[in-house]
Amino acid sequence: MGFAQGDQLVGPLSGGWKKRLAIACGFVQAPDVMLVDEPTNHLDLEGMRWLEQVMAQAPWPWVMVSHDRWFLGHATNKIAEINRRYPDGIFLVPGGYEEFLVKREEFLNSQTQQAQALAGKVRREEEWLRRGPKARSIKAKSRIDSAHALQAELAETQVRLRQEETSIDFVGSGRRTKQLMVVHQLRKTFGPRTIIQKLDWVISPGTATGVLGHNGSGKSTLLKLLAKELEPDQGSVTYADKLQVVYFDQNRDQLDPKMTLRRTLSDSGHTVMYRGQTVHLAGWAKRFQFQPEQLDLPIELLSGGEQARAVIARLMLQSADVLIVDEPTNDLDIPTREVLEESLKEFPGALILVTHDRYMMEEVCTDFVGLDGQGGYGQFADYGQWESWLRRQRSGKDQTGTQTKSVRATAERPKAKKLSFRDQQEYDTIEKRVLDAEAVLELCRIETENPKIAANHLKLQEAYENLKSAEQEVERLYTRWAELEAKQQA
Repeated sequence: MGFAQGDQLVGPLSGGWKKRLAIACGFVQAPDVMLVDEPTNHLDLEGMRWLEQVMAQAPWPWVMVSHDRWFLGHATNKIAEINRRYPDGIFLVPGGYEEFLVKREEFLNSQTQQAQALAGKVRREEEWLRRGPKARSIKAKSRIDSAHALQAELAETQVRLRQEETSIDFVGSGRRTKQLMVVHQLRKTFGPRTIIQKLDWVISPGTATGVLGHNGSGKSTLLKLLAKELEPDQGSVTYADKLQVVYFDQNRDQLDPKMTLRRTLSDSGHTVMYRGQTVHLAGWAKRFQFQPEQLDLPIELLSGGEQARAVIARLMLQSADVLIVDEPTNDLDIPTREVLEESLKEFPGALILVTHDRYMMEEVCTDFVGLDGQGGYGQFADYGQWESWLRRQRSGKDQTGTQTKSVRATAERPKAKKLSFRDQQEYDTIEKRVLDAEAVLELCRIETENPKIAANHLKLQEAYENLKSAEQEVERLYTRWAELEAKQQA
């Protein structure tokens, strides 16, 4: 289960390790079936990979409730959604999350078409009823009863298909400055432990950077440094003139638990100002699925998801150049996560995101900064590069505590002085070779997803062989890159 010591106390364990312990306790009981409620809560990305592996090896069936879409897509073979939109209140689909999304859209489209056909039939029957038929015969009475039944069925269908949605739309300031923040040689320690060491980073409009690292690696510390809530021990963060930074905190400590929702969202308690327009508070709250009677409840009586929506509702009223978001999906349901994703993707300023929701991270982020928890960091073009970096660290090919520059690095790579002429030539061109190899890899992935190729088992087999070769080439180049880095730094 990953514990280094079997005799350690439970109390000091982090939330993620306590979650692992709880799952281990369930496993040792060898149940006939295992029921798991939100198993990925408190787990970092490495912990989620571990959970996926142990779940796959479990010899018993298990039923899981989770809002983690990436995990649902990788650790399940059947998905059920409970929702009043479905005639039986539940929709069950074999396969992972992507298959579920396709089947759900097909089903709901068919339901909408049926509702439209039913509405047409009701209109015809209502026109007949308006002509004032007399229920003097059994046939006429039966048609009148049938018309009323159709009206009731249509009303029930329309209510069932109507979905309340959260509306999330962050406001950018429209600033055109190319460099919003410049991080130079940033260093932060806690006691003897170095969290961040010599970090260089330029943050520009239009970028969406995901911050990666295991629990305790310093992700939230980095965000607090950027948001001026912590002071660095060394180095600096230079901000553009009059920079507007909005910071979403995972701990919700921005909320006063005793204050009502009304006062949390509005100083006046009646209206809010959004994009220069006055909006009535009840209407604003409704955008986030709050009912009018909830406005006078204290924050402490709201659920975790409602508190998260309250923070988002308040943040949306602020214009921002840089949006710093720490675990925004905690306690949010999947529909709200999807709406939040779309808003983050459309935000015109710079976004810095920490989340355990890998699905959101891959949907939203354009690049990544990874922390190793011992002061080292790397800058990466995608999540796969981050995973390769971690594997190289574990195999000893990267030295922990060094600053790894990737194909997305913002600082200039210093010229190597300890490489041979041939190695120097290879070192100078390897970034481009990595980019080219990754482009080939992406093309191979697209080929394996082509329906025409999937329909031919021989072509599909060839496509997967090409994909495997492309993956091996990318891994080989990264390994070689690490070797050249080690030589250059020796």
